[in-house]
This record gives sequence, structure tokens and C-alpha cells, in this order.
Amino acid sequence: MSRLISYEKKNTPVHKLSGFTKLVFFIVWCMASALTFDTRILLTMLVMGLIIYKISDVKWKQVSTIFAAVMFFMVINLTCIFFFAPYQGTVIYGTKTEIAHLFGNYSLTQEQLFYEFNVFIKYFTVIPAVFIFLTTTDPSELASSLNGIGVPYSIAYSLEIALRYIPDVQDEFRRIKNAQEARGIEMSNKGRLIDRIKNVAIIIFPLLFSTMERIDVVSNAMELRGFGKKKTRSWYSRKPLRTADYAVIVFIILFFVATMVITYADGSRYFNPFV
Repeated sequence: MSRLISYEKKNTPVHKLSGFTKLVFFIVWCMASALTFDTRILLTMLVMGLIIYKISDVKWKQVSTIFAAVMFFMVINLTCIFFFAPYQGTVIYGTKTEIAHLFGNYSLTQEQLFYEFNVFIKYFTVIPAVFIFLTTTDPSELASSLNGIGVPYSIAYSLEIALRYIPDVQDEFRRIKNAQEARGIEMSNKGRLIDRIKNVAIIIFPLLFSTMERIDVVSNAMELRGFGKKKTRSWYSRKPLRTADYAVIVFIILFFVATMVITYADGSRYFNPFV
């Protein structure tokens, strides 16, 4: 059954890293992207993300579906930003260079376009990182690595279950979608986009109920087996930190520090090309 996101074991430098290393990298990477609006840094992160994607040899099934969904979300978000705050860019950069008057009080400015361009890049620095993390990290190995550095095993195990159930939720979504299509509800590319969005929204509620049922079954099974009674537990899968792991952790921390220094060098986290 086709899945959009699922872990696949491969022999790449990214796959060989500890799950803890990849989690630290992912968290610090997202923090850097969230805190900076320096276009130079965001473009650097975009290039680095493409390099990591190439090294990880990730092959996402139905990439066009993922890309279309991400682009649709971004277009909606950027459009909302413009309509609710059409001059946010002029406020941030302190200048107003009008390109064209649209209607009413709405005018298109270079500052607003540049601001929304930075927001656009932010999505492409974070979203691919999410997919790479999920598709290159073994949930069991990640949980054991977290427990090995002092994270309570109940928390580590909860994270493992969450990651492990992502493919199962996708399978359940696919089954519900096929059942709906068998009843004559169009969800393929043949239907109109608005109709497809409405029909997919109908699946959300059965999927939520199914997921809650799964959670209840797993919780009862773990409780019956006495999960959480002891302070420690053994792990079948555990990968110790190696030289490459320490090097990646040091690199991402130094990168984050450098990012913050460059971002706030002039007292503002916005790179301003209009001054």
C-alpha cells in the first residue's frame, strides 16, 4: 500500500546517524528558521536542505501530491497575510515602494513582496526537514537513544509510538478513501479541486475515531503489561553516539549561534535591503 511518509532503512550517512542526533538537529534547525528573517541565512538553509535531501537518498512516494498540498497551504497562507496585513512589510522595513495600486486601500509594494518571499522560504526550510527526519529515523532507535541520555523511557516510548503510527494512520486514510471512492465520491485528480478538498475533509472524522480506538487499544495493552511500573527498561534497538554524531551536533549548535549573531547584528532579525 502506497504511503506518503514512512521510514525506510538505507545505508546513507544520514540514516547512520543516531536518532537523538537527528532529533537535536531537527529541533535546532527549526528554531533557527523560526527566529531569523535574514534572507541570506534562509537561502543558505534552503541550499543545505537540498544537499541533505540528496545525501539522504529519500524517495517520497506521491511527491506531486505532497508538493501540491504544501503549495496550496502556502498560497492560502500568503494570501491571508496580504489581505489582513497588506503593509506589514512597509512597517518592518520602514520604507514604502509601491509597485501598483490594486483596489481600495490595497497596494502592492516591494517591501510586502520581500517579506512574504521570506515567509515562503521559511516553509521550504522546515517542511522538507520534517519529511527527511520522519523517513530516515527508526522510531525504536530514536526512543532508545533518548532514554540513553536521561529522558524518561515513558516519554521516549510515547514519541516512538507517535512516529510508528504515522504509516498506520496513512494506511487507514487510504482504506477510508478507497471505501468512499467505491461509493461514488470523487477524490482523484479527475474531480474539481474544491470538491476534492470537501470530500477529503469528510474522511477526517472517521480517521479521528479510528485513531482514538487504536490509542485506546494500545493504552489498555500497555497497562495490562505493567508498563511504567519500573524506573528502567531494556531496549532491543540502541545506537550509541559516534564521532559523526558528535560532529553533527557541534555543527548545528555552532550554526545556530552564527545564525543568531548574524540575524541580530544590527538589532533586528529582519534583513533590510531597502536602506
